Amino acid sequence: MATSRRKADDKPKFRTVAHAIRAGIFVDRMYRRVNTTTLLQFPEDVVKTLKNLDDWSFDIFHLAEATNGQPIKYLAYDLFSRYGLIPKFKIPPATLETFLHRVEEGYCRYRNPYHNNLHAADVTQTTHHMLCQTGLMNWLTDLEIFATILAAIIHDFEHTGTTNNFHVMSGSETALLYNDRAVLENHHISAAFRLLKNEDCNILSRLSREEYRELRSLIIEMVLATDMCSHFQQLKNMRNLLTLNEATVDKPKALSLVLHCCDISHPAKRWNLHHRWTMLLLEEFFRQGDLERELGLPFSPLCDRNNTLVAESQIGFIDFIVDPSMTILSDMLEHILSTINVSPPEEPSTEPDPITAFSRRHSSRKHKILKPWVVWLTENKKIWKEQAIKDAAARLTEKIEKVETVDIENAKDDENTEQ
Repeated sequence: MATSRRKADDKPKFRTVAHAIRAGIFVDRMYRRVNTTTLLQFPEDVVKTLKNLDDWSFDIFHLAEATNGQPIKYLAYDLFSRYGLIPKFKIPPATLETFLHRVEEGYCRYRNPYHNNLHAADVTQTTHHMLCQTGLMNWLTDLEIFATILAAIIHDFEHTGTTNNFHVMSGSETALLYNDRAVLENHHISAAFRLLKNEDCNILSRLSREEYRELRSLIIEMVLATDMCSHFQQLKNMRNLLTLNEATVDKPKALSLVLHCCDISHPAKRWNLHHRWTMLLLEEFFRQGDLERELGLPFSPLCDRNNTLVAESQIGFIDFIVDPSMTILSDMLEHILSTINVSPPEEPSTEPDPITAFSRRHSSRKHKILKPWVVWLTENKKIWKEQAIKDAAARLTEKIEKVETVDIENAKDDENTEQ
């Protein structure tokens, strides 16, 4: 249905027929499938919002409002349609709708401020941006794209709103089950695949045994890599790999880094989105801190609502976590796309000789991708620095006022004593 014929005299956008066909299929599906969905009817506001789904700073909060709090259901269904996963893997539309509904319920179980269905939808959309806008999808098989989208959807399924450290320190049943290792990540995967065992939710029922094993293995590796305990080792391994001559990037490792970076990407989005996510995450941390106080446990980092420096913490998070992650991700994507037959974007030439200009454009296989996150990381860090200065001044003023109050009270006490 989706294959579009190309005129004989048209020049292909990519250097291989396979990539050209996939690009044609994808573009053809992009904005036509929503209104013709067999079972799931998309409200007009949802259709309008999803037209911006490829944007880096897509407003998932606006989509949540348009969908009456069901962003996963509509966003994921749309992506399954755009990538042709429904006909390719013979997924019954009613089964997909039921599965997404149950996933949404699982995300809302603990009423978390941050780790909820909006976060899952946001990470899924960001993953789509990485696949689509960089051209990474041309490096992947249909099954790998399926696994990547599905991993993003379920990567925090049934999140408890507390950290792995809290589970371990409190001795929760989940920590005991998974022996204190990647407690939440193991639960997300296990709970999601248990859900897929239900006949009315099993969107994997038509996969062959080999396809199922490959998809499951890839999802497990990707979701486990979202554990922050593996963050620095993950970056180090990829950085070292990219320094090698003729480096070959392992697909599971590459996709794991993509999902991990998408999971922590909100500081690299537009300020109003980043700030809103930050406040929601801090509220979730503070609720954990309140529990830790009640249980007599030491406060986890950023969980003490009375002593957390918000601006400083975000500056540190950008400098030491997000910025290095996005830099290595960019280098990895450009390396991968330089090794496949995807032409780098052409720029206007200033060469007088067209033949010379063409040769110079194509002499290097280095593929450059657009990096909208660079601008927002810089801008957001600047705003946080300004806020940090204001906060420091406010704390100093408060401290001075307290000292003056104490001095006045002491003076009164001395006066009373003398009398």
